[in-house]
Amino acid sequence: MKALWRWLFLVLLAGLLLQLFFVVRIAAMVVIDPQSTAFERSEAWRLLTDKGELRWRQQWVPYSAISNHLKRAVIASEDDGFVNHDGVDWDALEKAWQKNALAEQRLAKAQEQAAKAQARSASKNPAQAAATPPKPVKAPKVVGGSTITQQLAKNLLLSGERTLLRKGQEFVLTLLLEAMLDKQRILEIYLNNVEWGDGVFGAEAAAQHYFRKSAAQLSSYEAARLAVMLPRPKYFEKLPNSSYVAGRARVIANRLDNAELP
Repeated sequence: MKALWRWLFLVLLAGLLLQLFFVVRIAAMVVIDPQSTAFERSEAWRLLTDKGELRWRQQWVPYSAISNHLKRAVIASEDDGFVNHDGVDWDALEKAWQKNALAEQRLAKAQEQAAKAQARSASKNPAQAAATPPKPVKAPKVVGGSTITQQLAKNLLLSGERTLLRKGQEFVLTLLLEAMLDKQRILEIYLNNVEWGDGVFGAEAAAQHYFRKSAAQLSSYEAARLAVMLPRPKYFEKLPNSSYVAGRARVIANRLDNAELP
């Protein structure tokens, strides 16, 4: 019994020390620019092991050296309530949960219908049904609802695994970021570290990579194109002339004036 209590004590102590480490790291970000994130380091390792090369394009630039068009575009695309919420947009989370629940219901119904169709086919022609595999039902797209602060918390200090424990830690880090850093600093760190392609991190590297210009010189449409890429940067990097990116970018560009900056 004593061994069990000792083990529990050590687990709790380790958890407490980890939270203290996170507090110190975030406090340091008030004055120290983080030059890398946990996500960037894991991506660099993936590229090194998969492709045998260390591909890492990034250059930190201050908040004032990033186009306001890009700041507004990212807010409009990713988190339009950024300046007003406390790190978590509860309305967006509720809507995302409802959309995901509805999508799951539709998936279950589609799977049920596919199973019935397969059963009918099997009853009419067993040999043909056995030779024909059932048509797979496409899984629904999961809607996230994460804010810019939540995305920063995840990328800065956490692994990419999707578990309740990691999500809980993300929530704690989100509150710490909001408590210790102002909105402008959160956005500055986010824009300097977010992924914009395979081994491309931060606004300056993205502007140079896609438009051969600095982040300060981005036009409203160029900024909107970069913002549209954020949910799937590696995918859209391979489709620079995608009609979806172009159309969505026009929508975001028309919403820039409504995006409030910190």
